[in-house]
Amino acid sequence: MKSLLATDFHFPRQTGFYRGKVRDVYSLEGDLLVMVATDRISAFDVVLPCGIPFKGQVLNQIAAKCLDATGDICPSWKIASPDPMATVGYRCEPFAVEMIVRGYLCGSAWRAYKAGARAICGVALPEGLRENQQLPAPIITPTTKAEQGAHDEDIARSEILSRGLASEADYALLEKYALALFARGSEMAAERGLILVDTKYEFGKRSGEVTLIDEIHTPDSSRYFYAEGYREHFEKGEPQRQLSKEFVREWLMDNGFQGKEGQRVPAMTDEVVEGISRRYVELYEHITGSAFSAAPYPDNIYERIESNVNNLLRRLL
Repeated sequence: MKSLLATDFHFPRQTGFYRGKVRDVYSLEGDLLVMVATDRISAFDVVLPCGIPFKGQVLNQIAAKCLDATGDICPSWKIASPDPMATVGYRCEPFAVEMIVRGYLCGSAWRAYKAGARAICGVALPEGLRENQQLPAPIITPTTKAEQGAHDEDIARSEILSRGLASEADYALLEKYALALFARGSEMAAERGLILVDTKYEFGKRSGEVTLIDEIHTPDSSRYFYAEGYREHFEKGEPQRQLSKEFVREWLMDNGFQGKEGQRVPAMTDEVVEGISRRYVELYEHITGSAFSAAPYPDNIYERIESNVNNLLRRLL
């Protein structure tokens, strides 16, 4: 199966290039960015050796739809998505923290709670909670935005302010926006028979204005439960059916890989790659409520992306 692992474009008035774990980001004059969602996939802070067909399209299109659906809440970096795998937007100066919003107790938060913690990132939690239980109200548990290859770390609001990672006024706005975005995301998920469990938001500043950046509400940045059966599974203490990238991590762990020193990524057979690709398409259709219309991988996919982006840039530059 074909996939897009890397790009090497030279757009008009290009001033810089950055390759992230999944996205290739091009800086242009006029404070513009071109972000190409490749088919690379990462887990445990490691980019896996095989690309996942259609993954880039899935992430780019979910993010575009969700950014458009939340534009009344706060400004975002997005201008347009001229290609299924690319978005053009404004360059912002990012805050060095990620805003993690949790509506349910699971994942790393549950592991910490189970180990005895009753506060996460300075946020107090009541006694008697169980795994996957809905919290009394959504909470924000920020993390540092680590350099590539490093792990993000939990951080409390007080430390964010004391370290000057955000001013008090800006951080109040980050919290306000994050909770409002989570409420909107939860409403959208409920319409699709899903529960938005937790997610992350990233923000930056553009012309002094706090602005939403990167992707939102995608399966790489969010965890969803199926609403049907949630209560029954919870009462029985059973694992929830979920929509997220967790199934990739579980496959890796089942095959002895957790990103630790000395461990090797297990072989990704065609069957494994096709299975992951199908799951991402399933995620798209459940989250958006629309059938996935796959853009094919022609031999000239690079020319297609470049042409579509350049057609938009000619109107912007």
